[in-house]
Amino acid sequence: MKKMENNQKFREEIASMCEKLSHFALSLTCDLEEARDLVQETYLRSLLYSDKYQEDTNLKAWMQTIMRNTFINDYRKRRRINEFINDNADIQQLTACSCSSDKADTNYCVKEINKEIDRIADEQRIPFEMFLDGYKYKEIADKMNISLGTVKSRIFFTRKKLQGYLEEYV
Repeated sequence: MKKMENNQKFREEIASMCEKLSHFALSLTCDLEEARDLVQETYLRSLLYSDKYQEDTNLKAWMQTIMRNTFINDYRKRRRINEFINDNADIQQLTACSCSSDKADTNYCVKEINKEIDRIADEQRIPFEMFLDGYKYKEIADKMNISLGTVKSRIFFTRKKLQGYLEEYV
């Protein structure tokens, strides 16, 4: 009976924090709809993990921590998805030529792309080729002894050069 009363008390206490949590969510998301979703997700998680809450703990801080962690995790997930989509779009554009049904045209197009890649300066070409070979950004940075940001920017600018070439070619 005691556990049931504590559970009801816990639910009432978290329900009373709606306004405070809404303000905090809006400060994180800067979007009313996303803030509402974040508040709902926070309530859901607080109920799911209510057994982890310790009674003498600041409930508002506990829920704000849940909210902040949920926001950060969602942000990271969206960023990974966007990076994947952007990478896929770039790769699709680079391989659009090779989808031709005419084998002679395909070989010519691949040769032209490879010729353009070979014309790029080594400092940009090598990280790009390593990336195409399946190396991760961090691995490229370690092998070339350059910063991670430098690797990313070199690969980005090489892609842009090749995309510009493909727009002219196609």
